[in-house]
Amino acid sequence: MTRQIGEFEAASTSESALAAASAYPESSAVPGGEPAAAHVRPVYSARARHIAEIAILLVMLTWGANVVAVKAILSDVPPILFAFVRFGSAFLVLLAVLRWREGSVGLPRADIVPMLLLGLAGFGLYQDLWATALDRTTASNSALITAATPVSTMLLAAFAGSDTISRPKVLGAVIALTGAVSVVLATHGIGFTGASAGDLMTFAATICWACYVAFGAPVLRRHSPLRTATWAIGLGCLGMLPFALWQAATFDVSHVHAGTIWLFLFCALVSAAAANVVMFEVVKVLGPTRTMLFQFLVPAFAIMLAALLLGEAIVPAQILGGLVIVAGIFISRMHSVSFRR
Repeated sequence: MTRQIGEFEAASTSESALAAASAYPESSAVPGGEPAAAHVRPVYSARARHIAEIAILLVMLTWGANVVAVKAILSDVPPILFAFVRFGSAFLVLLAVLRWREGSVGLPRADIVPMLLLGLAGFGLYQDLWATALDRTTASNSALITAATPVSTMLLAAFAGSDTISRPKVLGAVIALTGAVSVVLATHGIGFTGASAGDLMTFAATICWACYVAFGAPVLRRHSPLRTATWAIGLGCLGMLPFALWQAATFDVSHVHAGTIWLFLFCALVSAAAANVVMFEVVKVLGPTRTMLFQFLVPAFAIMLAALLLGEAIVPAQILGGLVIVAGIFISRMHSVSFRR
């Protein structure tokens, strides 16, 4: 989920940019652009806004389906090997898009090491944990736990000095994390084996993404979201490479069939690449704050599709926990929304 935030949102601050960028980690959004005070947000027609809203709904559906598709693929392909091939393919596609959109693909030498560290946290370690966890837990739990990422991002951003802390944020964090914990307790319980371990690994993965956004904001603002996301994904693949090679050594290629290939193409080209490019254009029209609100649909779509396609049971506690998570995120943003108005 890469997004052009600072360049198109006249009232954008580090708070709104970080919250918008971290709403759903699987989408790879990053804050970027120059300080908003130097720009004026263009005015778009009602037709353009309606088209953008339809597009963002399709993107949310795509990301919800992505969780289910990855869960299905992991029955045939080792998790980290799949993640490496998927994001390596997405990196090549995004390189081509970057060349087409901006005319060059390089990074300044001074930003290579910082971008490498960010990529290793936000994509390398994140995918190592998330993909492995999804092989153990349900697609529904994975989507719900991931939905709490904006809260941990805001807290870490305050610690890193790229955002400020406030009472609504603390209260919202407590509420959202309570919702995430309730989902885990009601389904798999707390433990270090089996599905419960998958839930804990999913939560650890969201912390990696939060670190990527919170600590990387100063570096990422120096480049466009497309350039930063492209190289964060590419350099992050280095963090998957050792584990991918280890899993490839024992992988039986006969497990791959036509359905696996089609699902892979969807995850790599549609969910990880095309959806991010669409997101660029949507944020231009709707702005990051409004766009972020749509991302609460991702876990809802994931739960419904997991029940329909994977036969996962929908537990009432999951629905309640998801609503608590959403409530916590809204509460954590109450002060900032009121201030911008």
